[in-house]
Amino acid sequence: MPVDLVLSNAKVYTRRGIVKAGLAIDNGRIFRIAKETNLPQASTKLDLQGCVVLPGLIDMHVHLRDQQLAYKEDFFTGTSAAAAGGVTLTVDMPNNKPVTMSSKSLRERMKLAEKRIIVDVAFYSAFPATLGEIPSIVEEGAVGFKLFLSQRIGGLDIQDNDVLLRAFNKAGEMNVPVAVHAEDKEILENLKNKMKQAGRNDMNAHLEVHPPNAEMKAIQRIIQLAKESKVRVHFCHISSAAGLNAFLAAKKMGLSVTCEVTPHHLFLSHEHLKRCRTIALIHPPLRTNRDVKALWNALTHGLIDTIASDHAPHTIEEKEDKSIWDVKPGIPGLETTLPLLLTQVNKGNLALSDLVKMTSEKPAEIFNLKYRGSLDEGYLADLVVVDVHRKHKIDSSRFLSKAKYSPFDGWKVKGKPIKTFVNGQLVMDEGEIVAKPGTGEIVLWKNRSH
Repeated sequence: MPVDLVLSNAKVYTRRGIVKAGLAIDNGRIFRIAKETNLPQASTKLDLQGCVVLPGLIDMHVHLRDQQLAYKEDFFTGTSAAAAGGVTLTVDMPNNKPVTMSSKSLRERMKLAEKRIIVDVAFYSAFPATLGEIPSIVEEGAVGFKLFLSQRIGGLDIQDNDVLLRAFNKAGEMNVPVAVHAEDKEILENLKNKMKQAGRNDMNAHLEVHPPNAEMKAIQRIIQLAKESKVRVHFCHISSAAGLNAFLAAKKMGLSVTCEVTPHHLFLSHEHLKRCRTIALIHPPLRTNRDVKALWNALTHGLIDTIASDHAPHTIEEKEDKSIWDVKPGIPGLETTLPLLLTQVNKGNLALSDLVKMTSEKPAEIFNLKYRGSLDEGYLADLVVVDVHRKHKIDSSRFLSKAKYSPFDGWKVKGKPIKTFVNGQLVMDEGEIVAKPGTGEIVLWKNRSH
């Protein structure tokens, strides 16, 4: 019997390095990786013309919006953007409208997504007000909980350490990670009030309201709670040398902590705010060149666990509000992450093995996603075909996301995702979506090994 698909004439990224080979795919899984002569017959055969095949990216930090925020992004446009960027699984954040914070709100969100998604999607939940509901949220399918320390989103009093500790213990019992946006609410609010009283409405005021010590203090606070509980903590978008050092101290202690950095914190600094202005306004904000260097240094020494886009789309009007305090923080990142990183691989600043580790292997490990994150026989055929030599310019007007702006607009990059396969099905070909809405699957905590 022939298999469903053979991808021939490829350079396949494996745990042993890149091998000249082909891939046989059957029933959504990788059936065989071998030289052409050793591959089975197939119903369909595609010649990849010597392009590199990588595991599809698992983006741990994505805001897909939809529901009452569908005017910013919806499940179809968001997952189309993911497919265009070589991302085969996105993990959706809970700060939606309504907030995802109960088994009912999660169920409704998943039901809506089911018919619209192009790539696979897993879901975070915010913590519920009643901690006894945590098991039912996990049983409904949440792969983790997200805790925002900069503002209250969800049911917990984020200033109460006892409440947080109980929530951490519950999440630990369910063996799901807690992802943390680590910025201290009190520091932010005090500084913001001072700036507003002084009549400040400039970009520097925004930076001053989000100092590195707000990140550092929040990380240290969570580390203390992590010591007292058995939860796995994942720190989102670490942006500063001070925050990074606080995190690395916890790693040295042997605590079960991981972290991510974003492309915007790796490639942009304060200086880019002069050109991009509010388009590049994000939380935590862009930092100094010294902070950027510290992140790169940690990354090249294997101390950063993952790279995630923190794809956070808004309307252009929301990004260009006259008051700095009303500008919505966040940028679209799903379509720029891989080209930006491949450019660094081409320049010799990043090993391809580190790119794969931080965007596929480690995210799969953190969420205990079996049969995902690498190209192995028996694994799900989630993969991206990249032309590592193709030069192009980032052009946000062509994004598949509804958010057609980017601080990376006009950047010259080298390396482009040209085909994306999800569960063995071609979903993106040369920037076009070639699959129907509903092709992607919901990845639930209880069946995450399937």
